Amino acid sequence: MSISVGDRAPEFTLAGTGGREYSLSEFAGRPVVLVFYPGDDTAVCTKQLNSYNDELAAFEELDAQVLGISAQDLDSHERFSSKHGFAFPLLADTDKAVAGEYGTLGPIGFPRRSVFIIDADGIVRYAHRAIAGLTYRPVSELMGVLRDL
Repeated sequence: MSISVGDRAPEFTLAGTGGREYSLSEFAGRPVVLVFYPGDDTAVCTKQLNSYNDELAAFEELDAQVLGISAQDLDSHERFSSKHGFAFPLLADTDKAVAGEYGTLGPIGFPRRSVFIIDADGIVRYAHRAIAGLTYRPVSELMGVLRDL
């Protein structure tokens, strides 16, 4: 299954940093930037999430919620988030079920770096799945999509 632009975003509830669970539905009425990343404390992921964190005020100006999702457990996410001071939650998709629903798993089940922008009505308005995962979508590109919502 692969989610495309124009589809309703699949609902999920996952444990996240800060000692609570997060559901997509709790952000209804505002855009969500869903960032699937392969691993905590890896070079490209760290660079990507730091770039989004550095520009968090720009996302917040557009009332957009950033959520990071990867397959590591909550302890790993808490360490990674604390180390870098991320001001958005990291969610633990340890069984990769949410990654599977969004079509972000590669042929051997390895998560691909992917970004989805979901509008205030829960519709996917942007979907990018990296093949190699060596680069990531810049904040400026995501801002352009959010401004057009």
